[in-house]
Amino acid sequence: MTRTPTGMSATLKAVIAAVKLVASEEIMPRYKKVAHQRKSDGSLCTEADIASQEALTRKLQAILNVPVVGEEMDRAEQEAHWAQGLESGLWCIDPIDGTSNFVRGLPYFAVSVALIRNGRSVLGVVYDPVGEEAFAAELGKGAFLNGERLQSRATAHTLSAALANVDLKRLDTRLANQIATQPPFSSQRNFGACTLDWCYTAAGRFDAYLHGGQKLWDYAAGSLILQEAGGHAACLEHDEFAQGPVWQRSAIAALDAQLFDEWKAWIRAQH
Repeated sequence: MTRTPTGMSATLKAVIAAVKLVASEEIMPRYKKVAHQRKSDGSLCTEADIASQEALTRKLQAILNVPVVGEEMDRAEQEAHWAQGLESGLWCIDPIDGTSNFVRGLPYFAVSVALIRNGRSVLGVVYDPVGEEAFAAELGKGAFLNGERLQSRATAHTLSAALANVDLKRLDTRLANQIATQPPFSSQRNFGACTLDWCYTAAGRFDAYLHGGQKLWDYAAGSLILQEAGGHAACLEHDEFAQGPVWQRSAIAALDAQLFDEWKAWIRAQH
């Protein structure tokens, strides 16, 4: 990949430009105006999701012609494309993460794209088209926000002072009840878009993060952005986040190392 003066490669810049263009042409014109339907797993899908995935596939394969795994594919197609691109590389797309928010006019949703090689993300872009924030990273080259090095805010160093983003509904009952009734942190949020949750943690907007099980396209780009921002992540079952199952992976994360260790230890004690 050719380096540019800002520290971002030409490839990363091309992906950001493609994502922004698709968002402006296929997503935002349909914001608050599009009908939706339920998929077999109960999640929402709109015309904007389909149009965005198709447009992103064309543009990304023009940058690098490798298979694409998209959220709006059936599982058999996803697994086939994953196998085809495992070594040569593949694009992983979430055309609209937070479709429920998108449909209802809640301004917390994003487009997510990752380039994966040998099972690991090597490039990631998460774009919030309402806030016009493009989070991006490449393996070993750092994280960026709107083309500049991501400058994280000072975060809490202790769990008792932390603002935590927690998705309660995918946690086991004991852990969820403990968090709901005796939370170890100062305050809690959850807004319904995993890809942005990772980026907000990377930027220090959330101090700690917990999710009981998210899909490949939910974590592929965002976890890399957190990693390249200097953050830390694990699974409920594994100390190394990358050891989790590919298709659905739990997440424990924080930017600050001391807080991460305290957060992980508390969760493990309850879980």
